[in-house]
Amino acid sequence: MNIPDVHIERIRGLGYSESEARFLYIVAVFSGYFTLGQFRAFTGASCGKRPTSFARKLLEQGHARICGQARRGSLFHLFSRAVYGQMAKDNLRNRKRHSLGFMRTRLILLDFILANQDLSYFETEQDKVNFFCQELGISKEYLPDTVYEGGAPDQKTIRYFVDKFPLFVAPPLPGVLPVVTFSYVDARFERPSHFASHLATYQPLFRQLNRFRFLYIATKQAYFHGIRERFQSIVRQPLEPDVSDEILRYFGIRRKWDNHEYIIPVTEDLEFLSNARERFRNKTIERVYQSWRSGELGESELRAQISQPKLEPTIFFDTYLVSEDPSASVVEVEQSDGCMKQGDHFARHGSRHLDGEAKVMGC
Repeated sequence: MNIPDVHIERIRGLGYSESEARFLYIVAVFSGYFTLGQFRAFTGASCGKRPTSFARKLLEQGHARICGQARRGSLFHLFSRAVYGQMAKDNLRNRKRHSLGFMRTRLILLDFILANQDLSYFETEQDKVNFFCQELGISKEYLPDTVYEGGAPDQKTIRYFVDKFPLFVAPPLPGVLPVVTFSYVDARFERPSHFASHLATYQPLFRQLNRFRFLYIATKQAYFHGIRERFQSIVRQPLEPDVSDEILRYFGIRRKWDNHEYIIPVTEDLEFLSNARERFRNKTIERVYQSWRSGELGESELRAQISQPKLEPTIFFDTYLVSEDPSASVVEVEQSDGCMKQGDHFARHGSRHLDGEAKVMGC
């Protein structure tokens, strides 16, 4: 991880030591949330004066707030523009309040980052866009995007890589050339279909790459059960060549469905349609389908477009087990401090008072 020295010096100017400044930089860029257990793991400190002093500085200067309780201590939210502004990142969404699921996901993500500081991560949305579009020459239309509606009908903002999961270039195996590595953090707050939806969002970009790696990050070994097979069925199979017959079948069944030609639904066709919608969900396939359905493409032209030969990509899939640290298990969240999005519900309130070292530090 290459942290600019100038940013560290600016954060130190707020009254923090060098190690504290580095920790705050990592938290601001990748998470927004942390526990003192993670601070101790980063600095090698034990329970005592150092973590307590760090916590008090954050709270007294209004740079962070306690917005919940993990199993071993307080959950901190680094939100102050004064800190983010020192690294020219005062518009990062990590400053904003988020859902309980988001918090837990970010804690696990931060554990991964802290355990793998030797990797060179693409920190911002623009860093990722520049890498794929400028260095690899891939069009923006293939990047995973989310469209946000503005106040007026014509006001729309397109954001890329909004999940902000770790993305970096590294060798997948010893002695193997580096490849771009995507990741997914399983915090067990999303429905099982969320992983499939995430892969579908990235599918157009996967199709543009000859080699890449995917890393599935979780806190329990049990979460990896069947995940490799699921990844292969959703990603590997659709990326393999010679699927033109299946695409043709998909187009045929989908056109009948779109034209309301099914008087009595055929179960086999509908099951295939449901699976194919997920497998072939990308802008290029959709554009070809619409052209074929409208009559702009004949059968021979259609087959020529979808049968273009392509080398089978090299795909690496790995799992990564983040140690089951109690810091990742948020059990209480403050309601009054604005950490949570409205509409989130929880059972009881956490304490905001620093009445005792153990309560703040979670020792």
